[in-house]
Amino acid sequence: MRTQLHELVADAAARRGDAPALTYKDDTVSYAQLWRGVVAVAAGLRRLGLERGARVAVWTEKRIEAVEAVFGTSAAGGVFVPVNPLLRPRQVGHILADCAVRVLVTTPERYALLREELEQLKSVEQVVLIGGAAAGALLNHGVSSGAGAGRPAVTAWAELRHGDSLPPPGTGIDVDMAAILYTSGSTGKPKGVVLSHRNLLAGAASVSDYLTNSADDVILAALPLSFDAGFSQLTTAFTVGAHVVLMNYLLPKDVVRLCARHRVTGLTCVPPLWLQLAGQNWPAEASTHLRYFANTGGRMPKATLDKLRALFPTALPYLMYGLTEAFRSTYLDPSEVDRRPDSIGRAIPNAEVLVVRPDGTPCEPGEEGELVHRGALVALGYWNDPARTAERFRPAPGRDGELLPEPAVWSGDTVVRDEQGFLYFVGRIDDMIKTSGYRVSPTEIEEVVYGSGLAGDAVALGLPDPSLGQRVVLVVSPPDGADVDQAALLAAVKRELPPYMLPREIVVRPALPRSPNGKFDRNLLRQELTS
Repeated sequence: MRTQLHELVADAAARRGDAPALTYKDDTVSYAQLWRGVVAVAAGLRRLGLERGARVAVWTEKRIEAVEAVFGTSAAGGVFVPVNPLLRPRQVGHILADCAVRVLVTTPERYALLREELEQLKSVEQVVLIGGAAAGALLNHGVSSGAGAGRPAVTAWAELRHGDSLPPPGTGIDVDMAAILYTSGSTGKPKGVVLSHRNLLAGAASVSDYLTNSADDVILAALPLSFDAGFSQLTTAFTVGAHVVLMNYLLPKDVVRLCARHRVTGLTCVPPLWLQLAGQNWPAEASTHLRYFANTGGRMPKATLDKLRALFPTALPYLMYGLTEAFRSTYLDPSEVDRRPDSIGRAIPNAEVLVVRPDGTPCEPGEEGELVHRGALVALGYWNDPARTAERFRPAPGRDGELLPEPAVWSGDTVVRDEQGFLYFVGRIDDMIKTSGYRVSPTEIEEVVYGSGLAGDAVALGLPDPSLGQRVVLVVSPPDGADVDQAALLAAVKRELPPYMLPREIVVRPALPRSPNGKFDRNLLRQELTS
């Protein structure tokens, strides 16, 4: 029985060592090669003095070395912290300081950007540089391999991987810390969600099970590894010994190109990326092998779903809902998509999802309530933040509303359950628009906009208004090859929505800002429009 994350790679190497595990650009490594790399990195980290439970941050683009660093940290008994490569030095500095990172794995280019921040951080004692010649050149030109005042020691990746091996630490237990994933909050700086080995292993097994992944699958990892859904592309694949193709997203056409080149069978994206991919030309060699496509990170507009199903007629659509604090909560079985395309489905295997009132009593079918997730995927809490942890991780409500001793995640998301037990996302409690005495879901407005075909991307916000409480403001980007006809768009929205839900203002932007995980950055838009 697996109790540690790195055992996913060890087991796959034992079962099918010659099978491809990872591809990055023109390089492919087998499971046996990947496992040797993981063991070498683990030994190198322990030579650097890494202790059990110490944090190792990985700040680099998706590449084979990044995967070795993550799983090598697990094998060394450490806790890995994947940092989104799109973050700026100040944001990275906050993460490194917040969880007292001991070792930073990065590239010479990123290290050069971060050096001023590192001088202020006392916890980072070691920096490991990936990059071959570039790392060597940096070490030979003014960067000492020994630590100095205010400076960490610097080690080249090749040196880390090729020293004397050390025996692995004693086997840990599944509730040990494995990772800290930083996620944006509704206010303030990013917060670190602490995940155990059990969380990651249980989530991987559950998702891989309902996606029916097998060793024959080729999974394209398009999302950041710092995003729970992005990291799960690795764990769900390694659970069954599938092949993962790593890509660092640049243009939508690159996704199409890689699907064709590698005969990709599984692809998971967030709605903004799916919106772009739905407008691409997909030749047969790119779409024929696709067995499933999955959505996470927000509800996919029905118009986009219809386009994707037309592009991939033989692929099964999986509509998923999850949150970093519980990894994944629900999915809609593809057989139900035609009957209830707006549903986020039912609980994934080995999880229980409840819909409750503020006092914890269960909601009736059709009654809006908060989604509460309980089971093996519930995270350990927020790093070094007992107040936020107590707010989000609270005792699980029982069937009759009594509170149970086990912790559950109170998601902050409003949902409705129908008579058959299927769930429907209404909106984030924090994002709900309160106007004229009504509570309005921005998602409902956005669905109508996407269905009109008169805009590219769309975000509905509630902004302060002295008479309404909040007024609805719609921010859109132009559709491909056209301008936004605001009058036509407003007329289309009026045909579908009641007066209190209509936007009082339409703002056109060339493009809408996205968070590092690819979701629309509602907080930034709200700040820009109210400043």
